[in-house]
Amino acid sequence: MNTMLQELHNLGLVPVVKIDDAEKAVPLAQALIDGGLPCAEVTFRTDDAKESIRRMVEAYPQMIVGAGTVLTPAQVDDALEAGAKFIVSPGFNADVVDYCLKRDVLVIPGIDSPAGVEQCLARGLTTVKFFPAENSGGIKYINALAGPYGSVTFMPTGGINPDNLTDYTTNPHVLACGGTWMVKGDLIENDRFDEITRLCQEATSRMLGFRLAHIGINAPNADEAERTAKLICSLFGFDLRDGDSYFCSPYVEVLKAPYLGTHGHIAIATIDIDRAVASFMRRGIAFDPDSAKYLPDGRLNAIYLADEVAGFAVHLVRG
Repeated sequence: MNTMLQELHNLGLVPVVKIDDAEKAVPLAQALIDGGLPCAEVTFRTDDAKESIRRMVEAYPQMIVGAGTVLTPAQVDDALEAGAKFIVSPGFNADVVDYCLKRDVLVIPGIDSPAGVEQCLARGLTTVKFFPAENSGGIKYINALAGPYGSVTFMPTGGINPDNLTDYTTNPHVLACGGTWMVKGDLIENDRFDEITRLCQEATSRMLGFRLAHIGINAPNADEAERTAKLICSLFGFDLRDGDSYFCSPYVEVLKAPYLGTHGHIAIATIDIDRAVASFMRRGIAFDPDSAKYLPDGRLNAIYLADEVAGFAVHLVRG
């Protein structure tokens, strides 16, 4: 996968923003970064789009800033001159697509039909914007398109909201979603950047779906592990399951020998472990690569953070 596409996938959600005043660009960028979404698709629907992109890129070169609603090759030039890293068009415009390919820049054309997919595939493009997503049939239509076009990934935009976000982001055919509810025009216009940060954090949390999976207790030996597990089960009516360790229902694991963590470990399940790992790493949180466990198909299944929290190792698990 193209490196930029991989980064967009790791984010999962791309804020699609309309900026009428370039003075808002830098504080908006900071709000997005603070909210855990260091990315923006700045739409070329205003005269200040180019300048807004330029200011974002100069202030925060680590951000992934692209240009959206690009309708002409001239706008492609403006976007690239400002520092945009990718181009998005609302529909399939052959002039725009071919010009981007000529300039070797990532372009994600908008489609809403098999004909649009065919035009993209004819040019070697396998990632498309699905727009307007909800009005065009939503996730059901994406699944239908993915039947004959299994190599294609979609970036649905239009009608995505907190209630349907995970319907899209958990779908294997979806690269990432474009969303506007976190960056509505009135929030930007009225300098409500704290609210934008909160909405981005809320969206990221919803997308990753963190929940407590179980608590692990380090026992000094197998006999003590058995005694501890039986006690917990008798106290709370949990079922006991014996294996490499003792599980008291799904809630408590008692290890038969000390493992990671001074006291034990905390397992946190997440809807999307790959995006969760990427999200933590963007925040400077390190992982222990030697602790990674993989499914038979090669997908990451579990991994520990590098550092303990209050004497407990912490690991993420798929689920």
